[in-house]
Amino acid sequence: MGGCAGSRRRLSDSEGEETVPEPRLPLLDHQGAHWKNAVGFCPRVLVSGICAAGSFVLVAFSHSVGTGLCGVVLASISSGLGEVTFLSLTAFYPRAVISWWSSGTGGAGLLGALSYLGLTQAGLSPQQTLLSMLGIPALLLASYFLLLTSPEAQDPGGEEEAESSARQPLIRTEAPESKPGSSSSLSLRERWTVFKGLLWYIVPLVVVYFAEYFINQGLFELLFFRNTSLSHAQQYRWYQMLYQAGVFASRSSLRCCHIRFTWALALLQSLNLAFLLADVWFGFLPSIYFVFLIILYEGLLGGAAYVNTFHNIALETSDEHREFAMATTCISDTLGISLSGLLALPLHDFLCQLS
Repeated sequence: MGGCAGSRRRLSDSEGEETVPEPRLPLLDHQGAHWKNAVGFCPRVLVSGICAAGSFVLVAFSHSVGTGLCGVVLASISSGLGEVTFLSLTAFYPRAVISWWSSGTGGAGLLGALSYLGLTQAGLSPQQTLLSMLGIPALLLASYFLLLTSPEAQDPGGEEEAESSARQPLIRTEAPESKPGSSSSLSLRERWTVFKGLLWYIVPLVVVYFAEYFINQGLFELLFFRNTSLSHAQQYRWYQMLYQAGVFASRSSLRCCHIRFTWALALLQSLNLAFLLADVWFGFLPSIYFVFLIILYEGLLGGAAYVNTFHNIALETSDEHREFAMATTCISDTLGISLSGLLALPLHDFLCQLS
């Protein structure tokens, strides 16, 4: 940059001309790109909302395992598509929205668990409870089309700028940072380089999600205590509610606590898995309240890993790489959950046979 500036000054001194500003994209091109991005996100959001509504209806009226599983698949499509869409969109807004996004997703899990727990204990059937949730997809569509403002070119800095300048960038580059734009302009080589830098955060997040969903899918049902007034089904619902409460609390804690080394969270969650697996095998915990505390702690670790991973990536990636980096890191939770399901379900069946 210095050499370039020097050559411009020499040209100005020798020819007596002012430096010509760099050409800007025509206004029509900018507007065209804006509408392409808007339309591209609008099919995505519509599909996510429709799949969410379809999942409620299918599960509510299912009379077979196959139909119920189809509803679960639709819910997974809605969740995964919504996550990658909105996390990619955060690249066009100030970095503070990542904290609010994480808090919102944590709150959604807690609200869902509390709603199901409360409505079923109040006397509603599972079918009635699920059908009462059909307003949630409508709120999703309304929040995107009516509440969210159009992203404009802006400085994503703010109070985090000093922290960002002190961080080690994931990708070393001598070029000046550009404003956030479409990740489709990145070459395959650039994408591979960014992906290698992201592995420092992707791998621990995969481990965290693997461990916690191994617990949720494989061990929750087996952590059953007979010395309590809660039924087996009620114990399971309380486990889910406490897990979601921990996730919500830690996903909302970014302004209070920043965690740079997410590998520590992966290690702690793995120890959590080992401890609960040992209890399922040997049954040494005397009371369900010990399990309540451990599951709350499990949620705290999972939520902290999620929000700090994406916060660190937002700070340590350049503007031109941020959209691709956010979308790519979304594979972490999906991969961790899928791997845990492949191993937890057979182990669950094996432990059930032993008991």
